[in-house]
Amino acid sequence: MSTLMQIDGVGKSFGGLKAVQNVSLSVTEGRLSALIGPNGAGKTTLFALMSGFIQPGTGRVVFAGQDITGQAPHLNARMGLTRTFQIVQPFAAQTVRENIAVGAHLHLPGRAQALAFAESVASQVGLTPQLDKLASDLTVAGRKRLELARALATRPRLLLLDEVLAGLNPQEIAEMIPVVQSIAQSGVTVLMIEHVMQAVMSLAQEVWVLAQGQLIAHGTPAEVTNNKAVVEAYLGHGTAERLQKNVAKAQAAKEAQP
Repeated sequence: MSTLMQIDGVGKSFGGLKAVQNVSLSVTEGRLSALIGPNGAGKTTLFALMSGFIQPGTGRVVFAGQDITGQAPHLNARMGLTRTFQIVQPFAAQTVRENIAVGAHLHLPGRAQALAFAESVASQVGLTPQLDKLASDLTVAGRKRLELARALATRPRLLLLDEVLAGLNPQEIAEMIPVVQSIAQSGVTVLMIEHVMQAVMSLAQEVWVLAQGQLIAHGTPAEVTNNKAVVEAYLGHGTAERLQKNVAKAQAAKEAQP
């Protein structure tokens, strides 16, 4: 597998606050990876640096072989680099169909084509029954799905998901996990920020861990949950032990399959 995105020595300070410090990581095409860490670790800032919403103070960002450091988000989206946001802000007075079509206009010239394409995208995220509902009438879970759909409508090669499960109840999380998985299986490379470790363990092939603006670990979910620095900085011993058991059970079940 080839590297789709590479960031080298990226850093950003806001006054005296070093939000991101000398971070280097690579995103492998075709994989679903996760970026985890405590609140205030710099994860969302890193996403903003990667996607062009904030100009890096140091370092560079390379996507699909091209240096895109500081390039405007709409230009990155045209190249296939799209992100979602923690706080979902759809066009409340427009329908779900119309909201999704906005993203489709990046690659489809006409309104009719964009609206038609919105239907196929809606089916990917389970929003078909809601297509003609106003975005303002959606539940929190519905708005999260709409945020996914709007991003998918841009036809991304790399999708940066910022806490897509935040604010959902356990049942909604369980229903959303297969949606994210299906997006990755469709060929979209995914890097997700997530605090719901159940989702990280079940979805991610590799995990990056950020704390106080610095990368402190990288590896498989099993490796990360056994990493002392990660346990101390983020997971805690109780959570780490529980996750280790879950990973072991999942691995045993996989090996038992014919």
